[in-house]
Amino acid sequence: METIVVSVGGSIIVPSGIDYGFLVSLRKTAVEISKKHKLVICTGGGHTAREYITALRKAGADNQTQDIAGIDATRLNARLVASFISAGKKAKCSIEIPKSLEEINHMLKTNNIVVCGGLGPGKTSDGTTADIARFLKAKAMYNLTNVKGLFDKDPSVNKKAKFISNISREDFRKIMSMVHEKPGQHFVLDSYAEKIAREARIRVVILKGMGNLLKAVEGKKFVGTIIE
Repeated sequence: METIVVSVGGSIIVPSGIDYGFLVSLRKTAVEISKKHKLVICTGGGHTAREYITALRKAGADNQTQDIAGIDATRLNARLVASFISAGKKAKCSIEIPKSLEEINHMLKTNNIVVCGGLGPGKTSDGTTADIARFLKAKAMYNLTNVKGLFDKDPSVNKKAKFISNISREDFRKIMSMVHEKPGQHFVLDSYAEKIAREARIRVVILKGMGNLLKAVEGKKFVGTIIE
């Protein structure tokens, strides 16, 4: 049974408050995927993480302290997602939140769905997802975001931004070299995840919406960006 690894951006779980409708859609899709695959969902921190990080930054806290607060927020979102999926009673989903790659692997032996947040400081949810995909030898990692994929410019500020449906790992690496990262920032993928995916030759699929995720997993036509 193939293992599907999905990064779910915290900004779509908790944009400003909990998005109940999204959680319903996520549960339905997770149940459908888990009928044929093992599924690991790694959650981001979203609004909660950004609020914590912003407050700590203003207070003068160092990056490591900000990072740890962000990780705790990702784990809180993981608890929410795991409990929400389990409440539907239609999927074999662990309500325990693993804190290591080994724990994830162990939980997958008795569950079809495992949900986690950050596994340690220094990595975003995307980076953690890439680590999981490499550890479990997954062929691809799916990055569920609040944009439909990669653009050549920021579509929120540039109406002429062009959508990129396919890009090579090397070309994406060039784009990443121009991104300045910091705790709580937004981008379709972070540099650590890009490096892991490139070196392990893991296909990265960036997309928006449960319909596109299900289509991508099933090998059907979908709207999104493929990095390979």
